[in-house]
Amino acid sequence: MAGETSLAVLLRNLSPHLNPGDYAFCCLSDGARLGNAEVIASIREPEGLSVVLPRHEADRLGLAYDYVAAWITLTVHSALSAVGLTAAFANALANQGISCNVVAGFHHDHLFVAREDAAHAMATLQQLARDNDA
Repeated sequence: MAGETSLAVLLRNLSPHLNPGDYAFCCLSDGARLGNAEVIASIREPEGLSVVLPRHEADRLGLAYDYVAAWITLTVHSALSAVGLTAAFANALANQGISCNVVAGFHHDHLFVAREDAAHAMATLQQLARDNDA
């Protein structure tokens, strides 16, 4: 099934879900140290392998991190080619002073916000959906 591309439909159906747990962003010279750790997302950069993983996994592996995030999934099935969704939710969160780090999956967008901003971010995203429910 193809993902949704209509911005109006996407915003109306954001349906944010707060995943349980705390998540850490870590950077490694390579992935060998990860072993069988539960990696949520990764990307290779010139400086190293950036990974997002449950905080308890980072602690277990002795990985350094300085940012602990909450993970919010927008459960609407957004197409990778959709235009404007990231800008819309990023703007709504920015207007509330909430930093947001985004990972696009094949079916959904995943937002990582500071742990202490999780409830406020959820309320902001739910309001964004309500404001677009025509």
